[in-house]
Amino acid sequence: MPFDVTHPGPLEIAVAALLGAVIGSFLNVCILRWGAEPKESIVSPPSHCPRCGRGLAWYENIPVLSWLLLRARCRGCGEPISMMYPLIELATAGIWGYMAWRHGLTVEAIRGAAFGTILLGIAMTDARRYLIPDEFTWGGLAIGLLFSLAGGLPGLGTAVIGAAVGFGLLWLVGTVGTWVFKEDAMGGGDIKMMAMVGAFLGWQGVLLTIFLGALVGSLVFVPLLLAGQKKLVPFGIFLSIGAAIAYEAGPAIIAWYGRYLTGA
Repeated sequence: MPFDVTHPGPLEIAVAALLGAVIGSFLNVCILRWGAEPKESIVSPPSHCPRCGRGLAWYENIPVLSWLLLRARCRGCGEPISMMYPLIELATAGIWGYMAWRHGLTVEAIRGAAFGTILLGIAMTDARRYLIPDEFTWGGLAIGLLFSLAGGLPGLGTAVIGAAVGFGLLWLVGTVGTWVFKEDAMGGGDIKMMAMVGAFLGWQGVLLTIFLGALVGSLVFVPLLLAGQKKLVPFGIFLSIGAAIAYEAGPAIIAWYGRYLTGA
């Protein structure tokens, strides 16, 4: 039976998931070091325990498995190892495995998996540090533009317009909000993030992402406000959720809305 890249079997999907787990292990490093104050290099020093500084052997860096075998504790100091590590690895494995199942072994699967991985990194860093590193935003923008070249000049044009709309729209919202409320209304990381989203999803995806992000954010923030908890909620988390939904279901949502407006 000939191999069909558009309909991969369980083995190919499992390999994609394993690759995702390895990338998720690296993503953990990016989240921790790019979100640190001051920012740390992801190259040096090598992987180590953040508490005792003990360097990790290769067999202590196996995604998920090492965490289980070590019983979630450092071999050096015995301090607990956060569950965040295996959860990020499993989530990234799920993203890559799903994209292989959804799109086959194609460029679109890699593009979707890269986009999902970047969104996960943004959401986790913003949740931990109220910070969206430039490496995720500007780096993600470059990756989005690179993938757009698969569609030739029209694809690149769509990505560039999307990035410009994403950046410009969030910048305008932030500027107007700051003028009205006399304080920063939009973080610079959110603005740069939407440029990255626009490169992947185009200008329509940008609008849908902002709408969905605001909707999900309201569902979380409004109950907190009513309960008297004026807690700062990182908007990057909700923009990441909105962008993920827009990637997966955006065309269907936009088509439905178009039919609704025209009464078709």
